[in-house]
Amino acid sequence: MRLRTFLLALCLPLAGLAQSTVYTRQQVLDDLDYLYQTLPQAHYHLFAYTPRATFDSVYAAVRAAIPADSVSALQANNLFQTLTATARNGHTEVDFPVGPYVEYAYGGGTLFPLEIALEDSHYYVRKNFSAVPELAPGTEILGLDGRPMAEVLDRIWPLISAERPYFAAAKLEALSFPRYYWRAYGPQATFAVQVATPSGPQTYTVAAVPAIAGYEARREEVLNAAMELRFREEAAYLNPGSFGGDLPTYQRFIDSAFAQVVAQAPAHLIVDLRNNSGGDDAYSNYLVSYLADRPFPWCGQFALRSSAVLKAHVRQGDTTTAYSRAILSHADGEQFPFSFPDYEPQPRAQRYTGPVYVLVNRQSHSMAAVTAAQLQDCGWAIVVGEETGEYASLYASQFAFTLPHTGTTVRVAKGTITRLHPTATPSGVIPDLPIRDHLLDAEDEILSGLLKELTRDKMRSER
Repeated sequence: MRLRTFLLALCLPLAGLAQSTVYTRQQVLDDLDYLYQTLPQAHYHLFAYTPRATFDSVYAAVRAAIPADSVSALQANNLFQTLTATARNGHTEVDFPVGPYVEYAYGGGTLFPLEIALEDSHYYVRKNFSAVPELAPGTEILGLDGRPMAEVLDRIWPLISAERPYFAAAKLEALSFPRYYWRAYGPQATFAVQVATPSGPQTYTVAAVPAIAGYEARREEVLNAAMELRFREEAAYLNPGSFGGDLPTYQRFIDSAFAQVVAQAPAHLIVDLRNNSGGDDAYSNYLVSYLADRPFPWCGQFALRSSAVLKAHVRQGDTTTAYSRAILSHADGEQFPFSFPDYEPQPRAQRYTGPVYVLVNRQSHSMAAVTAAQLQDCGWAIVVGEETGEYASLYASQFAFTLPHTGTTVRVAKGTITRLHPTATPSGVIPDLPIRDHLLDAEDEILSGLLKELTRDKMRSER
């Protein structure tokens, strides 16, 4: 889902929200049928990772699970997302049920008090909001309420759209286990948390915390990329922020940042694309133009699939662009490539021409991963960190349509993006210098590890 939308919703007064929305069984049935018919038509290739037979089977199971009487907004959202997530595509999803969650949270609701990091099939405390100090960050969680963690998550994974478990775990970290646990299991007053200790498994009973004062007010979002430039002894550090928002403001920041970088001429430049939600290539290309030494494309190939629902979406905006005209001129269901002109680099005097390092982690999403792959494939940067959760070649270019009876927003990947040098099998961006980002906590292993490496290189060169 879009985290920005989620966070803004948390700031809304409860009076501005629809209270306890419910739908009839028939409304949900009709919307589910519409979703089932529309997803294969609107998606570029809905069955790339999931066989049609699996999609049909999940549709039948979801249809049978619709309650006989009224259906809450949360129930409807989960049902629609269960079918949508079957495609196993991170850009094809029903948003997290923000309305029901905010209503619950502001109505005095409570949440599980531990955030969790998932690494190598192990589950660790990332943040502890409980009153039990023994559950410190880094503690391995073995189970919850008598069930092993793998079993607990069996009810959560169907609610997350992702190509593979590694990316699903990253998305769970980003939106958080407490929110998803509430979504899948509902409210709960206490929890029995089994953890690993040097003397063996130990179980602690923890109380739920108030969703607003005990959790939301204390949490820092994982996808928190923000514009920043600072200088260290051996390198300039640049975080461009996410690739969205007001484009002129973004461009002014990049212009100013590179003017300072060029003036100070640091030995190295570090560009941080970690914990980045991605965005639009207009932003990333502007950044890359200060690093490129020749005209460049932003990907190897970009292709779209036209459909009736996409055309209806396009007609709501500017239909005179080449992009819009291409969609409207192709028959429904037709897949076609769309070419963008190469992007021009900035004048040489304004560019940084020294060694560039790009930081990535499992939370480098969408255009952040595409940009890291672009810089790596063009030879303009050394990628440092851990493999991105998002594939470097992916089904993306998301657009939205609305289910007619419940008004639920569904986001679909209408296109495919192929990196300049595609790999034989799908993968994220693989770092040239791998460094683990353990727990995604305040200890910055990736940046500190790179700086240590640069210091060692300097010392070796001075011998």
